Amino acid sequence: MCSFYILYSAKLDRFYLGHTCMSIEERLAKHLTDHKGFTAKAKDWVVKYTEPFPDKTQAAARERQVKNWKNRNRIEQLCSAGSEHPD
Repeated sequence: MCSFYILYSAKLDRFYLGHTCMSIEERLAKHLTDHKGFTAKAKDWVVKYTEPFPDKTQAAARERQVKNWKNRNRIEQLCSAGSEHPD
């Protein structure tokens, strides 16, 4: 089982979209560690939304689909409408 997920940082006021085949908690922990990627810019990332998929290919396709929206309002609506991790 894999997942598409959306993280949010209040410090940056930014969303991060990704996919993983590890548990969301484990993946979030990796985002919060010291590294050189985009999520290293803040340590307050929280999971705002997850969507399960049977395999990595489908989870990655969903990530690309949402990234192609290039629309913060649509991402916020997605998080509000179907979040498995409410505020």
